[in-house]
Amino acid sequence: MPQQARTTLVIASGNAGKIREFGQLLAPLGLTIEPMPAGLEIEETGTTFTANARLKAVAVAQATGHWALADDSGLSVTALGGAPGVQSARYAANDAARIARLLHELAGAADRSARFTAALALATPDGTVAIEVEGHCPGLILEAPRGEGGFGYDPVFFVPEADLTFAEMDKALKGRLGHRGRAFCLLAPQLEQLLAG
Repeated sequence: MPQQARTTLVIASGNAGKIREFGQLLAPLGLTIEPMPAGLEIEETGTTFTANARLKAVAVAQATGHWALADDSGLSVTALGGAPGVQSARYAANDAARIARLLHELAGAADRSARFTAALALATPDGTVAIEVEGHCPGLILEAPRGEGGFGYDPVFFVPEADLTFAEMDKALKGRLGHRGRAFCLLAPQLEQLLAG
């Protein structure tokens, strides 16, 4: 395989924040990080986070001819039977509405346990999935938002291990305890091995 194809890694996302976050995580590996081509639409039809990450990684790798890294992540709430799950981003129109709907649906619930999941998939230029990992962060859904940072459900997702919500954590702590950071810790050694091979 040509070295160029191994050193460029396309992030299967149009989200600038996510691309920047992955760029920082991947910096030690010396890869050229690129966003996926503008206008490339991938329908997330999977019923699991891993299935959606796989769909995106394969589609972007085949479209670009480069290695592609995709993630799919979301919040699963025990009392809601795992919802919003893979629908986390589509649960309502915006972050405030998603939090409002979640708190409304959990009103009076005794069990407020939940977990964030991040699934990562890495595909080779021919669309073969080379690595799949999942990271999890267990927590509880608060009755009211706390903290100014983060995005999405972060202000109501409380992590007992830190005694903070994701929105109250600094980036380093969220990176260490968060689902994406934990998934990346599983991915990095496998990716290094692939690049060395």
